[in-house]
Amino acid sequence: MADEKKIIIDEDWKSQVQAEKAAAKEPSPQPSAAAGARAAGDVQMPPASLEMLVTTLVTEAMISLGQVPHPHSGEVVFQPQQAKYLIDTIDVLREKTKGNVTPNESELMEQLLHQLRMVYVQLNSAPPSGAIEMP
Repeated sequence: MADEKKIIIDEDWKSQVQAEKAAAKEPSPQPSAAAGARAAGDVQMPPASLEMLVTTLVTEAMISLGQVPHPHSGEVVFQPQQAKYLIDTIDVLREKTKGNVTPNESELMEQLLHQLRMVYVQLNSAPPSGAIEMP
């Protein structure tokens, strides 16, 4: 009988499951542990601002211009139509916010637009070496 395995039964497991079900039914202001596990890759973001919006669009434009590898694939792609769209979008933001931005924000948009346009004109005639041109 020394080889016989003992089975230990936790008599309290039913009450624990019932308590968990009851807690799951109640609305909770804090995310559950399961939700926290799903959002584990979620990172703390900086405060929303015009500068963050513009730099996000600039980053996307630089990826489309083949100046920065795509963050997911690591490939350098050249998508001139997408780049033009993003540059035009930044220009629309500049025009629509004129008079409602700080001098620093205005200068930032002007400088970034100028730089993006110069890169676009230079690369539109010849895609960057090693870049995959996408229609």
